Amino acid sequence: MVRISKQQDSYQCPLFSKCSLTIDTVIRPDNGCSENAHNLTSEQLAAREVEVVDIALQSRDYWSKVISAPNVDLTAFRSQRTSRGPLLKGWMDSCRPVMTTYKLVIMDAPIWGLGERLEDCIIAGERALFLACHRLCFAWIDEWYGMTLDQIREMERQTDLLLKKTLKKPAKAGSKHDGKRKTLKEEIVAVGSCT
Repeated sequence: MVRISKQQDSYQCPLFSKCSLTIDTVIRPDNGCSENAHNLTSEQLAAREVEVVDIALQSRDYWSKVISAPNVDLTAFRSQRTSRGPLLKGWMDSCRPVMTTYKLVIMDAPIWGLGERLEDCIIAGERALFLACHRLCFAWIDEWYGMTLDQIREMERQTDLLLKKTLKKPAKAGSKHDGKRKTLKEEIVAVGSCT
């Protein structure tokens, strides 16, 4: 069965009421080869920047350090339950099954003198977040593989409750996270399995 999943999330910030962030997600059973997964117009295609985010590669950029997800070496990881992995060089073309998450990130910050830098910063942060989350999704495959849809929904509900509880806590004083042009960017995240 081939299933293509679509989702769109849009965020607004009350402090910057003119700013918006939209993330459109399409999941396809391919290795990142879809040229126009989001069905963009020719004008949108000309404006977009495409970046392939390989979950097997270690990222050393600033935002990946800020997000600080557990560092897992997917080039050495092998799932006990599925025997998938490790993700070696060229894995996107050689592993089956494989899926790709296409992320279309639209950031609009029409703030004179600050907008373009803010857009670049937000998009870089989103890229690091996508990379960290998809790396962990593969690394934790033994925890979720074989779950029913109801079990996954319950896991999502529990995670949502934990996140809401965590966000209600005030930041600790001195924490490293204290106080910290319209761009069209498509992030392509391939998640695969070498067997």
